Amino acid sequence: MKFSTQIPSRLDLLPEFISSLLEKVKVLPIKEEDLFNLKLSIEEALINAIKHGNKMDPHLMVEVNLEAKDDQLIIQIKDQGEGFDFKNLPDPTQNDRLEKTSGRGVFLMRHLMDEVEFLDCGRIVKMVKFLKKGDKQ
Repeated sequence: MKFSTQIPSRLDLLPEFISSLLEKVKVLPIKEEDLFNLKLSIEEALINAIKHGNKMDPHLMVEVNLEAKDDQLIIQIKDQGEGFDFKNLPDPTQNDRLEKTSGRGVFLMRHLMDEVEFLDCGRIVKMVKFLKKGDKQ
């Protein structure tokens, strides 16, 4: 399965957009817990792309690519921004950051997905969730 689409940089479009993506993924052998983790990771990546990458400019698009291979689901989300220094993000679990209302998206993606990498100076986030045959619940 391969699926590619674009979405304008508007946060109000995300709930319906994410639901439609998850409907496509539900045909795969994926556990409910992994489906929740996938939803949260996609949501965080899209919010980051819209808010930080495209600076909430509704004329700029966010590109989303899903690809299911034998034992993995690969999601790539690309914005049209300038990129960011993904190697030097503050740790949101440090005491001085615990009460901050932002700064947890990348941390969550890295902990909920099996692999996360940033490409093109941070304009692309590539996330991988491994699928286990026979684990459909």
